[in-house]
Amino acid sequence: MYPTPARPHTLRSTLAVLCVTALCVAAGLSTAQDKPATAPKPALSVAVVTPQTTRLAQALAANGNLAAWQEASIGAEAGGQRLAEVRVNVGERVRKGQVLAVFATDTLSAEAAQARATVAEAEAAAAEAAANAERARNLQASGALSASQINQYLTADKTAQARLQAARAQSQVQQARLAQSQVLAPDDGIVSARQATVGAVVASGTELFRLIRQGRLEWRAEVTSAELSRVVPGTSATLTTASGAKLQGRVRMVGPTVDPQTRTALVYVDVTPVAGSAAPALPGMFARGEFTLGAAPAMTVPQSAVVVREGFSYVMRVNPDNRVSAVKVQTGRVVADRVEISAGLPADTRIVASGGSFLNEGDLVRIVPATAPAR
Repeated sequence: MYPTPARPHTLRSTLAVLCVTALCVAAGLSTAQDKPATAPKPALSVAVVTPQTTRLAQALAANGNLAAWQEASIGAEAGGQRLAEVRVNVGERVRKGQVLAVFATDTLSAEAAQARATVAEAEAAAAEAAANAERARNLQASGALSASQINQYLTADKTAQARLQAARAQSQVQQARLAQSQVLAPDDGIVSARQATVGAVVASGTELFRLIRQGRLEWRAEVTSAELSRVVPGTSATLTTASGAKLQGRVRMVGPTVDPQTRTALVYVDVTPVAGSAAPALPGMFARGEFTLGAAPAMTVPQSAVVVREGFSYVMRVNPDNRVSAVKVQTGRVVADRVEISAGLPADTRIVASGGSFLNEGDLVRIVPATAPAR
């Protein structure tokens, strides 16, 4: 079969469509060339700040345990006696000289009475010997007594005086044992342990009570040998116990040795509870604290200027063309609303005061005064 020839009116329609299309394309190109380029829009309006130099307090963190300042061991002085009464329990606060326990005094009282009787007997014998010696001295010139007899009377006088002194000393020993039947507190403090039991017969030197002297506590902080030179006696410290108690302290002494295994030394800090802290602070508790080491100048920026991304800290630097770039920095202490920048940022760098978390590398920003709120 042969193809059907094109009709004249179809060809004319096709040519007309092609002409209109070409005119439209030409008009569009001309319009695009005549229209000016649109300026880029800022991503955010921000305030700009520069780092400031501020004096910040230097502190050294440490851990340690609370312990009693000193513990007094209170034992039995009179051995072989029965405890008749125990008047205090663990945790009670006692005063110096307070009676803590009492021993039975029947045997001791009898021994003291016997010693007093021995003293009376010795006094009578000494008086008789002294009288005989005086008569012998008076008769010495008359020759009524021989020299040996006179010496015997004089020697008997001295012997009687010696026996009297020995009897009096023994009486004092018995009186002291009788006084020891009462166990007294050697100092003000808190009873931390008690082994005394009513009815028990204890030997001399047996520990009956343990006393925290004056109720004073100390913090035994562990400080590394590298930081030990920064802590001196008199340095103040603040600490918090595991129970939440707040304590203030002052370094009393720096340990004279360093543990060769842990390379740490003990720093002994006298502590006192902070007013208003209701939580208890007891010996043996763990405590975390800081030593105040004075103040030193440091470069700081507002906390709102620091952006944390993927575990690192950044600030958004504003370049001369008002585009931002992220600068990685190292942060230190936080005081009020400011953060210390220890490395990574020159002192004259302009940075975004707030809103940096909404910006990306290379974003264009519009600078507004610091007093105006950023949009």
